[in-house]
Amino acid sequence: MPINRIEVGLPRQDVTHPSALKAALAEFISTLIFVFAEEGSGMAFSRLTDNASNTPAGIIMASLAHAFGLFVGVSTAFNISGGHVNPAVTFGAFLGGSISLIRGILYWIAQLLGSTVACLLLKFSTHGMTASAFSLSVRGECVECTCIRDCTDVCLVYTVYATALDPKKGEVGIIALLAIGFVVGANILAGGAFEGASMNPAVSFGPALVSWDWANHWVYGIFIKKV
Repeated sequence: MPINRIEVGLPRQDVTHPSALKAALAEFISTLIFVFAEEGSGMAFSRLTDNASNTPAGIIMASLAHAFGLFVGVSTAFNISGGHVNPAVTFGAFLGGSISLIRGILYWIAQLLGSTVACLLLKFSTHGMTASAFSLSVRGECVECTCIRDCTDVCLVYTVYATALDPKKGEVGIIALLAIGFVVGANILAGGAFEGASMNPAVSFGPALVSWDWANHWVYGIFIKKV
């Protein structure tokens, strides 16, 4: 990757320009849609099954909810901001020269706010239920779980870059959106039983903030290790 493709950006162009604000709003809304759908489905499943989310049926449900929700979230913002819906994807886009650092930080703020607002809306509309923060199913094995997370994160970011961000990708159309949703669903089936398979710092941040549960959050919330 040529280092000259990485740029810091200009505040007037990447923060205050109407196109930048429009893109940030798109990231906020798309992340809100995604988190509301996937966290809301998890809360509904837990209520209907007496907190049996960490079962084979629960993991399959989470896989489908994430795949469908992400497909919709990315689709709604794809033509405006690129449909990152994920700080890790934004960081990968920055390293690939598709976005400046300043624009990336603006996206990060929008994504974290979108996730937080989605969790607050869920808490309000469910009479006080809170979206559970991601947690490790294998106690005391943070290193092993982090390895699983890194593998799933690399799979996701590589898929996004290869199908949606790479300037040499050619015309892939809706296949890119389907591939992104499918790889997230597949990774949840692979890693969900061990560490939740968030693959998205924004998805991890919102529930942790609203429930104020930061246990082992470093496994999920460090942006740089995701790429």
